[in-house]
Amino acid sequence: MTDYPFADLALARRLEAAEGDGCVGYVEARAQLTPALGAASIEVAGAACAFDGPASPITQTFGLGVLGTPTDADLDTIERFFSSRGAPTAHEVAPHAPVSLLARLADRGYRPIEVSNVMYRPAAAPVPGGQPRGPSPSVRTVGPAEAAEWGEICVRGWEAEGEFAEILRAMGPLAAARRRAAAYLADLDGGPIAAGAMSWHQGVTLLAGACTVPEARNRGAQRALLAHRLQEAAGLGCDLAMMVVVPGSASQRNAERQGFRIAYTRTKWIKS
Repeated sequence: MTDYPFADLALARRLEAAEGDGCVGYVEARAQLTPALGAASIEVAGAACAFDGPASPITQTFGLGVLGTPTDADLDTIERFFSSRGAPTAHEVAPHAPVSLLARLADRGYRPIEVSNVMYRPAAAPVPGGQPRGPSPSVRTVGPAEAAEWGEICVRGWEAEGEFAEILRAMGPLAAARRRAAAYLADLDGGPIAAGAMSWHQGVTLLAGACTVPEARNRGAQRALLAHRLQEAAGLGCDLAMMVVVPGSASQRNAERQGFRIAYTRTKWIKS
């Protein structure tokens, strides 16, 4: 049986640092490819603060209270960083942060708006489950020439409309341009049917962007993408893989089938 690290503060620090670094890398790529947006990041009391536009889900902090204890002056600095760019201040807060921090956020006018489960598993462990019926999807790394195609598969896979669809389309070039990151497409029957991405930081790989177009679901694309990314991550020296899901969702069920466990549940706090 593969050993899992204890779901303690040490693990939370590794996972939060990995996600923060991945989002900072995304913002750095955005700043290079779309300088007019003003994408930027800073680190305050260990927390990664990323701005990717006022409406972007990347625009928030990661690791607050886990990677360092912020003072009131630190919180002022973070709030100025976001408000000066026309964005609300949002924090993803893990349960390992001091309880006193939550009280301080409430006193400053923050309110909780969502929760998410951070999941993890050993990167080198086999992926459970058998092979799909029929041909198996093949997985390829996305280069700059396929970046737009990756974004379109994400739009179809997430069945997105309106502004969210445009955000996903814009992620294509960024997914292929980030440092310490890679994007992938799964092909079947001569064309792409699923997409995924990963980044890595100090032995942890962050898996994200996994989706399959509706007409090709249940054909093994996500298992193929997961196995391929885990193999590459292990080759890069990663011992842990992580992902973030909505509690009780189909994504969480699939992750548990594939060997992931819940490390902790985070709460997102926002101050408009």
